[in-house]
Amino acid sequence: MDFLSIIIIGIGLAMDCFAVSISKGMCLKKLKWKKVLRMAFLFGLFQALMPLIGYFGGLTFAKFISSLDHWIAFGLLGAIGLKMFIEGLKPIDPHCDITPNPFKWKILLTLAIATSIDAMATGIVFVPYPEKIWFAIFNIGIISFIFTIIGVHIGVHFKQRMKFNVEILGGIILVGIGVKILIEHLQNP
Repeated sequence: MDFLSIIIIGIGLAMDCFAVSISKGMCLKKLKWKKVLRMAFLFGLFQALMPLIGYFGGLTFAKFISSLDHWIAFGLLGAIGLKMFIEGLKPIDPHCDITPNPFKWKILLTLAIATSIDAMATGIVFVPYPEKIWFAIFNIGIISFIFTIIGVHIGVHFKQRMKFNVEILGGIILVGIGVKILIEHLQNP
């Protein structure tokens, strides 16, 4: 797996964070950096931790799956990407009216875990590339952190003018990476 693929996986995984942060940014009248950084920290942390957990879980089964790792990567990234694509077809709904403070620690922690569950499965993709896992989780965390900040900023400034749900793009990216991994392995067995 090359550098660009890892960055693109990080971008694809960050799309969940990005979509949620846009939605939460729509609830703010102006940018409040303390809230934004709290959200970005939690989202980046959990997006980085979950692939690491998935990676260590995958190591347990590495000897059993080594001949199928490319198919597993294709299947996992394809399934996660398809799920994100389908979720992206739903309209963005910030729930501002039912949540008095959408930036409370408890709410943000719940959102951070929810948006990072898919990232856990992605950790298994890195089992054949143990030399890349630390670089990957660092980049996934940083990219998610940055995309969260950008997303809140967009949400605050553009409010309801958002017509495109970025989860669709994230889903397409992850499916594309899965296909790329499969094609590369089938061409060079």
